[in-house]
Amino acid sequence: MTYESNPVLEKLPKHLRQYIKPQNYSDYTAINQAVWRYVMRKNVDYLSKVAHNSYLEGLKKTGISIDHIPNMYGMNRILKEIGWAAVAVDGFIPPAAFMEFQAYNVLVIASDIRQLKHIEYTPAPDIIHEGAGHAPIIANPEYAEYLRRFGEIGCKAISNAKDYELYEAVRHLSIIKEAADTPEKEIKEAEQKIEELQQNMGEPSEMALIRNLHWWTVEYGLIGEVERPQIYGAGLLSSIGESAWCMTDKVKKVPYSLEAAYTSFDITQPQPQLFVTPNFAFLSQVLEDFANTMALRTGGLSGIKKLIDSKELGTIELSTGLQISGNFESVIEHNGKPVYVQTKGKTALSFREKELVGHSTKRHYNGFGSPLGKLKGINIAIEDMSPRDLKAYTIFEGQTVSLEFEGDITISGEIITGTRNLQGEIILVTFRNCIVKHKDKTLFESQDELYSMAVGQEVVSAFHGIADFQSFDLSSHELSATPPKSKENHKQTQLESYYEQVRHFREGKNKTISRHKVFEEVKENFPTDWLLSVELYELATSNGDTDFAKEIKEHLENVKLEKPTVGHLIDDGLDLVVKSFQKTTSS
Repeated sequence: MTYESNPVLEKLPKHLRQYIKPQNYSDYTAINQAVWRYVMRKNVDYLSKVAHNSYLEGLKKTGISIDHIPNMYGMNRILKEIGWAAVAVDGFIPPAAFMEFQAYNVLVIASDIRQLKHIEYTPAPDIIHEGAGHAPIIANPEYAEYLRRFGEIGCKAISNAKDYELYEAVRHLSIIKEAADTPEKEIKEAEQKIEELQQNMGEPSEMALIRNLHWWTVEYGLIGEVERPQIYGAGLLSSIGESAWCMTDKVKKVPYSLEAAYTSFDITQPQPQLFVTPNFAFLSQVLEDFANTMALRTGGLSGIKKLIDSKELGTIELSTGLQISGNFESVIEHNGKPVYVQTKGKTALSFREKELVGHSTKRHYNGFGSPLGKLKGINIAIEDMSPRDLKAYTIFEGQTVSLEFEGDITISGEIITGTRNLQGEIILVTFRNCIVKHKDKTLFESQDELYSMAVGQEVVSAFHGIADFQSFDLSSHELSATPPKSKENHKQTQLESYYEQVRHFREGKNKTISRHKVFEEVKENFPTDWLLSVELYELATSNGDTDFAKEIKEHLENVKLEKPTVGHLIDDGLDLVVKSFQKTTSS
């Protein structure tokens, strides 16, 4: 096992465990730790004024440290107290899997951390985004339930082929953007591809729509009054740049509504508009309104067609409760209703998420087809027939019958047996020597093998995934290989050693190092590195070394002239030092 377990994680199904990767805490460098510390100090200072009050409380409850990248072994010991857990994954995982983790109260955390040059924002999921953004807010019980429910509904949303293409493109960008040696040209090309895909997605799938809802709430949500909102979205909580930007008048704020599902977003750009929910309870209300539009609840012909277009494993549930799971290939319709459905390849039949005995993929290894609906000229559906009705229509064991369904579907053969659900309704009728036809076309013909006909007047639900996870082996997924980090060179190793020395000095592990010598080395060999100088300035200020602090500050002014893009980061870092010093001296 590559993670510290807790009771929540023990309930995870096998197909989700395949995405879990070890955190490898020792791989974090002193520069990584400095990036974490800078972002967290800046965030806590700023977000204490603009974030929902659950944020600061959640940092304490979830064990998120300001000074150290969180270790998920420790987080799990604390998270289990609020009924949640955390696992490390490798960047982006498929949206359905991501949401299914949420349904199990598991927070997935990308264990990588952004590079120093992307300290303000990265499109890649990283431990700052997940650990410092998502984790604290789940300590709020109402929001945590929204997140769980969102995962439960979201993982049933049906995708299409373009969704997967966009997912792969976004994952590719997130990987190359955080790889140290990627040429800028390659990054631009990847961003352009995403832009082109987003502009040519066609009719949005259910997964695309619910991902929009996720983006405008879980990732980029605001809460409270439109004129004076607070931040709760993880994307904003973890971005020191966008958390400030979003509070300005340059970003339009609108009341949250179902319209958010139909509002697209661009992951590569700051958001020009954000939605404001009045409270966390309203999020759940909108989610249920959206779920009412999904095939999960509407079923019908359109639900089957969505599954056919998705080309992924899906399930339909009939009015008897019988569930058919597989890759849906075709449907025959009549008067806007499905009258025959066909899967291809491995298929399993279930009832209430439990596979029916004798109806596994081994039995239905080559697809499953069945008439649906009512018999022609008979008002009462088969599932509603009493034993007397069934006998009157000669639908019982040992009879050779020819049943004609609405839509010109006929099935002829010898009835062997019927399978009933717990309510006593027939959900399957098994035939021998059976022929199924649509008009004059033979859809299926059996000789000695048995044929099972599904019984169901209506398709009440259609959703992504399978009814019983034991029915299929879903563990074939292989995570995309993450490119190796840049090759270690002497200069990079040297810079990391300086960061480590300063870190050890601050934490009291080694007070013998010469901070002046480190500073001179950094000035000489790394003239544009600003974060280590800010940390040295903090130490000089806290130790009352005024002359040294002044020397460092003068150097940082030169860095700002040499590299204007980091000027505001330097100013913010120095401002944090001053605030911290004033707070310490006043107390």
